Amino acid sequence: RPWCTTAVAKPERRIGDTGEDTMEVGKLVAIIGDEDTVTGFLLAGVGHRTAKDTNFLICKADTKLDQVEEAFHSFSQRDDVGIILINQHIANDIRHVLKDYNQTIPTVLEIPSKEHPYDPEQDYIMQRVNMFLGGSG
Repeated sequence: RPWCTTAVAKPERRIGDTGEDTMEVGKLVAIIGDEDTVTGFLLAGVGHRTAKDTNFLICKADTKLDQVEEAFHSFSQRDDVGIILINQHIANDIRHVLKDYNQTIPTVLEIPSKEHPYDPEQDYIMQRVNMFLGGSG
Protein backbone atom coordinates (compact mmCIF):
# COMPACT_ATOMS: atom_id res chain seq x y z
CA ARG A 1 0.00 0.00 0.00
CA PRO A 2 1.80 3.15 -1.13
CA TRP A 3 -0.19 5.46 1.09
CA CYS A 4 1.09 3.84 4.31
CA THR A 5 4.80 3.74 3.53
CA THR A 6 7.05 5.91 5.64
CA ALA A 7 9.36 8.23 3.80
CA VAL A 8 12.19 10.24 5.28
CA ALA A 9 12.33 13.71 3.77
CA LYS A 10 15.70 14.98 2.73
CA PRO A 11 16.55 18.54 3.75
CA GLU A 12 15.90 21.03 1.00
CA ARG A 13 19.05 21.98 -0.91
CA ARG A 14 19.60 25.44 -2.28
CA ILE A 15 21.72 26.74 -5.15
CA GLY A 16 25.34 26.86 -4.07
CA ASP A 17 24.71 24.61 -1.07
CA THR A 18 27.58 22.17 -0.65
CA GLY A 19 25.74 20.19 1.99
CA GLU A 20 28.20 21.25 4.65
CA ASP A 21 27.30 23.52 7.51
CA THR A 22 29.56 26.55 7.45
CA MET A 23 28.42 28.03 10.74
CA GLU A 24 28.18 26.23 14.02
CA VAL A 25 24.91 26.51 15.84
CA GLY A 26 24.71 27.51 19.46
CA LYS A 27 27.70 29.76 20.00
CA LEU A 28 27.42 32.11 22.96
CA VAL A 29 28.01 35.83 23.19
CA ALA A 30 30.32 36.67 26.09
CA ILE A 31 30.16 40.12 27.68
CA ILE A 32 32.73 42.09 29.65
CA GLY A 33 31.22 45.37 30.69
CA ASP A 34 29.85 47.72 33.27
CA GLU A 35 26.78 46.80 35.28
CA ASP A 36 24.27 48.58 33.01
CA THR A 37 25.63 47.02 29.82
CA VAL A 38 25.85 43.48 31.16
CA THR A 39 22.42 43.74 32.83
CA GLY A 40 20.90 44.88 29.53
CA PHE A 41 22.34 41.92 27.66
CA LEU A 42 21.30 39.52 30.42
CA LEU A 43 17.74 40.84 30.27
CA ALA A 44 17.84 40.30 26.50
CA GLY A 45 18.60 36.62 27.14
CA VAL A 46 22.31 36.50 26.37
CA GLY A 47 23.35 35.22 29.81
CA HIS A 48 24.52 31.65 30.32
CA ARG A 49 25.50 30.20 33.68
CA THR A 50 26.67 26.73 34.59
CA ALA A 51 27.92 25.33 37.87
CA LYS A 52 31.49 26.24 36.96
CA ASP A 53 31.33 29.38 34.83
CA THR A 54 29.34 32.15 33.15
CA ASN A 55 29.63 34.05 29.88
CA PHE A 56 29.80 37.50 31.44
CA LEU A 57 31.86 39.68 33.76
CA ILE A 58 30.43 42.76 35.44
CA CYS A 59 33.20 45.30 35.94
CA LYS A 60 32.84 47.76 38.78
CA ALA A 61 35.22 50.33 40.22
CA ASP A 62 36.78 47.70 42.49
CA THR A 63 37.25 45.07 39.75
CA LYS A 64 40.93 44.29 39.43
CA LEU A 65 42.61 44.42 36.02
CA ASP A 66 43.78 40.82 36.51
CA GLN A 67 40.14 39.69 36.75
CA VAL A 68 39.30 41.40 33.46
CA GLU A 69 42.33 39.90 31.71
CA GLU A 70 41.55 36.46 33.12
CA ALA A 71 37.91 36.68 31.98
CA PHE A 72 39.01 37.73 28.48
CA HIS A 73 41.50 34.86 28.24
CA SER A 74 38.89 32.44 29.52
CA PHE A 75 36.21 33.58 27.06
CA SER A 76 38.63 33.63 24.13
CA GLN A 77 39.65 30.03 24.75
CA ARG A 78 36.15 28.60 25.09
CA ASP A 79 34.79 26.60 22.16
CA ASP A 80 31.21 27.63 22.90
CA VAL A 81 31.84 31.41 22.59
CA GLY A 82 31.52 33.03 19.16
CA ILE A 83 31.60 36.74 20.06
CA ILE A 84 33.10 38.68 22.94
CA LEU A 85 31.51 42.07 23.55
CA ILE A 86 33.55 44.43 25.68
CA ASN A 87 32.87 48.01 26.70
CA GLN A 88 35.41 50.21 24.98
CA HIS A 89 36.54 51.93 28.17
CA ILE A 90 37.30 48.50 29.67
CA ALA A 91 39.00 47.38 26.44
CA ASN A 92 41.29 50.40 26.78
CA ASP A 93 42.43 49.03 30.16
CA ILE A 94 43.44 45.69 28.60
CA ARG A 95 44.54 47.07 25.23
CA HIS A 96 47.90 45.30 25.60
CA VAL A 97 46.04 41.96 25.72
CA LEU A 98 43.71 42.82 22.83
CA LYS A 99 46.59 43.86 20.55
CA ASP A 100 48.12 40.37 20.97
CA TYR A 101 44.80 38.64 20.25
CA ASN A 102 44.71 37.43 16.65
CA GLN A 103 41.94 34.83 16.48
CA THR A 104 38.94 35.28 14.23
CA ILE A 105 36.54 33.40 16.49
CA PRO A 106 35.60 34.43 19.02
CA THR A 107 35.37 37.85 17.44
CA VAL A 108 35.99 40.76 19.79
CA LEU A 109 33.71 43.77 19.39
CA GLU A 110 34.12 46.97 21.37
CA ILE A 111 30.85 48.63 22.32
CA PRO A 112 29.96 51.91 24.03
CA SER A 113 28.51 52.21 27.49
CA LYS A 114 26.06 54.67 28.92
CA GLU A 115 28.82 56.73 30.55
CA HIS A 116 31.49 56.35 27.85
CA PRO A 117 30.61 57.01 24.19
CA TYR A 118 32.15 54.94 21.40
CA ASP A 119 35.34 56.33 19.86
CA PRO A 120 36.35 54.60 16.59
CA GLU A 121 39.85 56.07 16.93
CA GLN A 122 40.44 53.79 19.93
CA ASP A 123 38.88 50.64 18.46
CA TYR A 124 41.61 48.28 17.28
CA ILE A 125 39.38 46.68 14.65
CA MET A 126 38.43 50.07 13.23
CA GLN A 127 42.11 51.05 13.18
CA ARG A 128 42.90 47.93 11.14
CA VAL A 129 40.00 48.56 8.75
CA ASN A 130 41.23 52.11 8.26
CA MET A 131 44.76 50.83 7.61
CA PHE A 132 43.51 48.33 4.99
CA LEU A 133 41.46 51.03 3.27
CA GLY A 134 44.54 53.24 2.99
CA GLY A 135 43.78 55.71 5.75
CA SER A 136 46.19 56.92 8.35
CA GLY A 137 46.46 55.05 11.58
